[in-house]
Amino acid sequence: MAKQGRRILLTGATGQIGSELVLEMRKRYGGENVIAVVHTRQPSKEVMESGPVVKADLASEQAIHDLVREMKITEIWHLAAILSVTGEDDPQSAWKVNTGSLCSVLEVARKLKLEKVFWPSSIAVFGPTSPRIETPQDTVLVPTSMYGVTKVAGELLCNYYFIKYGLDVRSVRYPGIVSSETPPGGGTTDYSVEMFYEAIQKGRYTCFVREDTILPLMYMPDCINCTLQIMDAPRNKIKRHDGYNVAGASFSAGELAAEVRKHIPDFEIEYKPDYRQKIADSWPMSIDDREARRDWGWQPSYDLSSMTEDMITRLSKRLINKGR
Repeated sequence: MAKQGRRILLTGATGQIGSELVLEMRKRYGGENVIAVVHTRQPSKEVMESGPVVKADLASEQAIHDLVREMKITEIWHLAAILSVTGEDDPQSAWKVNTGSLCSVLEVARKLKLEKVFWPSSIAVFGPTSPRIETPQDTVLVPTSMYGVTKVAGELLCNYYFIKYGLDVRSVRYPGIVSSETPPGGGTTDYSVEMFYEAIQKGRYTCFVREDTILPLMYMPDCINCTLQIMDAPRNKIKRHDGYNVAGASFSAGELAAEVRKHIPDFEIEYKPDYRQKIADSWPMSIDDREARRDWGWQPSYDLSSMTEDMITRLSKRLINKGR
C-alpha cells in the first residue's frame, strides 16, 4: 500500500537515474503522489502512464514555487543537471543550470516549508589533490571540471540551508552509474555502459579511457535503493547534509572488459584515451563510505560479477526485442 501524505516533485525525470527512479518511487509512494518534471526529452510511455508529468522552467524560482503550490508538494527530489563531459563543452551553462536551479529549489523549499529536499552530489567533487584510494568522507575538494565545481558549491549550499534554516536536505555523492535501461548521457563514466551496448550489438568497442583506469561505479538497482533509503530514513539518522560518500564497486576498464568476455567470448576492445581521461584521472579510484553505512544502513547488493551478468541478460533481451 502506498504511503499517504507525501507529494514529491522529481526533476530530471527523463535522465539516466530519474527515468528509472520515478517508476520505483511511484510503486512505493503511489503514482499520483510523484510528479515527474521534464524539460525537452520525451519521457517513456511507462512514465507518462504511471503518474503526472509536467513541464517546468527550472531556471525560474517563481515557476517552481507555483508548481509546488499547485500540486501540493511536500518534497522536492532535484536530479536535473548537466553532467561532466557535457559541462566541459559549455561550462557557463553548466554553472547556470546546475547551481541556479538548486538555488531556486532550496529557496522554494525554505519559503514553503517543505519537509525534505534530495539533491545528488557526485564523486566529481574530488580532484587531483584528493586521496584517490579509499577517498575519505571529509577531505580536500578542489575539482578540475565545471561539473565538479557545481557539485562542491551545491554541497555547501545544501549544508548552509540546513544550518541556517533547518531545511532537511539530503544528498549522496553518486559514483558512476551503470544502467541497462537508459543510454549514457554525457558523463565521464559512460564507457562502462557503452561497453555493454557495443559488446552485444557489434562484438567490439573502442574505449575512451586507458585499460588501467579504475573508477567507482554503481549498478542502477543499488543507486535507486540508495536514494530511496536515505530519503526514507528517520531525520535523526541523517548526520550530514552536504553529501554522503556511497560506493558500489571499483574496477578498471580492463577488468570490466574481461568480465564481459566471460559472457561474450569473442568480444574485442581497443583503448584510445581522449580528453575524458584527464577527468577520470582526477577522480577517486575507490570510496570510503563508512559514514553512510553507519548512519542509515547503506549496503550495496551488486559487485562486478553480478552486475555484469544482470546487465548482459537485461540488455540483450531489450536489444533483441527492439531489433525485431
